[in-house]
Amino acid sequence: MSTASAVDEAVDAAFEPLRGRPDVDRVAALVSNAADYGAIWVALALWKARRPGPRRRRAILALGSAGVASMLTNRAAKDLVQRQRPADHLQVGVRTPTSSSFPSGHTLAAFATALVLGENNTQVAAYASFATAVAASRVHLRAHHPSDVAGGALIGTALGLGLRPVVGRLVPGASRRDRRHGMGRATVLLERL
Repeated sequence: MSTASAVDEAVDAAFEPLRGRPDVDRVAALVSNAADYGAIWVALALWKARRPGPRRRRAILALGSAGVASMLTNRAAKDLVQRQRPADHLQVGVRTPTSSSFPSGHTLAAFATALVLGENNTQVAAYASFATAVAASRVHLRAHHPSDVAGGALIGTALGLGLRPVVGRLVPGASRRDRRHGMGRATVLLERL
């Protein structure tokens, strides 16, 4: 058994006592469905874009760039790896996945968007917390192996860190606003991880 398989089995076993509990299953399904097709991120970007100006442009550009980059990267990685999904996906109000398992697209998109859409440390921390909940929900529901979710988180984080300065440069005033709110330091810290 490979190291990845052993880790997958150990993490999956840690989730097992929570599976089958209606409240936990419902929360996992709710979080997973909120991230399905980026629904939560679209709603959040629309909220941020409710008034004209640089904040609207930044929200639209952040959502669009994270969405397109996530989709293309996820599709390429899935086609390349072609990993089978776990056999016993929980049927608790979540659509049954049809693509290959690696990486977790929900997780990849969540981390990329969290890093690009967040305008300051507080927002990035809040959005990254939700992205972590998305990752946990995908493991709980057995939609992915834990290593699929870890891969999605790493790839999504790399995408987000790469896109963040591009969005900052393309939206007038966004870079100064991010630095004023400490995002220069946050980006440096995340890049060191």
